[in-house]
Amino acid sequence: MKPVAKEQQQALVARLMDACGGAYSPQQRRKFFITGPQWAAAYEGQALFHAPTRRPVGFDEVIREYAAIGIGYWTTHDTDVIPTDDLGTDRQQQTVAAIKKSLADNGLKCSMVTTETFHHAVFAASPAAESPEIRRYAAWRVCNTVDIGHELGAEFAVYWPGSLGYYTQGAIDETQTLRWYAEALNAACEHDIQAAKAKGRPTLKHCMEAKPFEPQAEILLPTSDAMLAFINSGLLTHPEMVGLNPEYLHELMWGGAPRAALARALLAGKLWHFDINDGYRLKHDVDIAVALVNPLDWLNVLVLLRSHGYNGPFNLDYKPPRTTSNYGVFKVSFPTAVDRFITLWEMAGEVMEDSVIREATHALKAGAGVSGNDPREIFEANKELLTLHELIAHRLVQILLGLHRGRVYSL
Repeated sequence: MKPVAKEQQQALVARLMDACGGAYSPQQRRKFFITGPQWAAAYEGQALFHAPTRRPVGFDEVIREYAAIGIGYWTTHDTDVIPTDDLGTDRQQQTVAAIKKSLADNGLKCSMVTTETFHHAVFAASPAAESPEIRRYAAWRVCNTVDIGHELGAEFAVYWPGSLGYYTQGAIDETQTLRWYAEALNAACEHDIQAAKAKGRPTLKHCMEAKPFEPQAEILLPTSDAMLAFINSGLLTHPEMVGLNPEYLHELMWGGAPRAALARALLAGKLWHFDINDGYRLKHDVDIAVALVNPLDWLNVLVLLRSHGYNGPFNLDYKPPRTTSNYGVFKVSFPTAVDRFITLWEMAGEVMEDSVIREATHALKAGAGVSGNDPREIFEANKELLTLHELIAHRLVQILLGLHRGRVYSL
């Protein structure tokens, strides 16, 4: 095969992207509440066993590229864009002003802000450590992020307590640590009430994000269900201000079903924000882009969300592979992730309107109409209907693959 010279490689990528087809326009993409994180686009490919493979990317470039793709919203951790030593200083204000200008110049909005309480050495024992000064600093950090959120016009604040846990058993009192963590959320909500009033804005929607493992050996709030219990534990002074930001892969990692976790959050009225990505069960947090691993599961997730009228953000919380170049991040990674999401969203609408699925679902809900409480009679009367479960699954695969539209076979 003929080698592809370095100066010809971007052109090859662009040509093959055009050959793929199926792309949506930036205007079509902006119709969806899809949000692009600063950290996702700026990820340099580094990890525990990985050196960086891409150059650093600042917020100006990320915002400009998102605008070109058609991603209308931008999200960030505080220290993604503001060095830790600049937080709370005039330099923070200068950076926030520069971000506001960049967002306005490119027609984007900031939809969510989140606080880094896991990377800096001060959080080695979590933001709810035994030391009162560490907890005081953590509370200040989340309150400061609330201020940044209001200044940037955000609607949501997200909290990932990934370092809330321990490495060695017996090192902490779990119940006390959870109480201390609640104090930080209470401080954020109380500060938000005052900040929103001063700004003449609604309060932020405070969303907790669960993860079953990493970076601590044991996590105290590992699942969305654990967080629902925490929100309703009586420890929060404003539980009505706190909801969930489930992440698809985080629910999958521990062997759970993301769709079931989302359903429980919907029933609780706490599904306010959703981080979207893909990956593998019982593996580490690879953060692969939407539907590259589990497209059928993703179709089912979107059927659930469309059926129940979810209208919150879909946050593209994933890491472009280390094998992707800086050019590829914005020419392949993000546009294709958005387009797969939109395609699956449209397919979910087809599923909801499909005559075969509708008739099968209605038949299952109607039952056989027998009276009495004889279990054998009830089973015998309904057993043929129950076969429709597998038929519905088959139909979902047909819709996913386009088989319901007919196809031409080569043999």
